[in-house]
Amino acid sequence: MAKTLEKTRKQIAKKKGGAIDALHANSRNAKRLHKAQVRDERLEKIAESRRKQDKPLLQRVSHFREIVRENENKPLDLEVVRSKINEYVHQHDEELEEVKKSRRPGRPASAREDLLKMKIAALEKEQQDGFYIPDLTSEKNAQLLERWEGEWAFLSNLDWVKIMGSGIVKPAKFPPQAN
Repeated sequence: MAKTLEKTRKQIAKKKGGAIDALHANSRNAKRLHKAQVRDERLEKIAESRRKQDKPLLQRVSHFREIVRENENKPLDLEVVRSKINEYVHQHDEELEEVKKSRRPGRPASAREDLLKMKIAALEKEQQDGFYIPDLTSEKNAQLLERWEGEWAFLSNLDWVKIMGSGIVKPAKFPPQAN
């Protein structure tokens, strides 16, 4: 990804005749190398946080892609999509019940239980306000989902919709905007 350190090292080695090991600790070139290394680390940290932020949406798309594959890459009816959204929203319910049962009476909720409750509540709220997914009722999107290989950039080719809890379908844009 970030190649600043490699480029800087190559430039300094070219200038010094290949001997980059003999740099003084406080020389300009040593400072350039240090600055390039810090920049590369910072960019990698930013990229990692971005990947972590994008992961839930990628998981959601892959989940609904499997549903379309099960339907032989044909578009789904709106009622089927709504039922699959409901299944997706409540996918953690069994695990939450299991965690609740394993807790001794009178003990506070575990961190895992709290996390599952928050996930379920957030998904239920999104389901009511408008669940953000690729348009699974479109033939074009079904074919594009089949070709998707997991890259974030490819998702901009898909048509996106928000399906409200009342059944209303609104077109949406990619990437999703924070409301």
